[in-house]
Amino acid sequence: MFEPGTEKILQDLRALVADAEALLAATTDHAGERVEAARAHTEGSLRRARERLLALESEVGAKVRETARATDSYVRENPWRAVGIAAGAGLLIGLLLSSRR
Repeated sequence: MFEPGTEKILQDLRALVADAEALLAATTDHAGERVEAARAHTEGSLRRARERLLALESEVGAKVRETARATDSYVRENPWRAVGIAAGAGLLIGLLLSSRR
């Protein structure tokens, strides 16, 4: 759905958020002024990261939908040109793959 690099970044951010949440849950039994201050700071950072991640996913999704609509519109308006571009791209990929052997 997303570009490979973007999807990897989103996966890494999701994993980071999950790990931070697990770490916070594991330290709930620990008391102390420094631990509480660190927990409060981490919870705030985690909340902002989660919000930013949701916004980023929404933004990327909107761009993907916009690109898909534009591509669909172009193909409907120029079907033979789209077929020619696809055939040319297939030929180029075939030549590149055959030259690697």
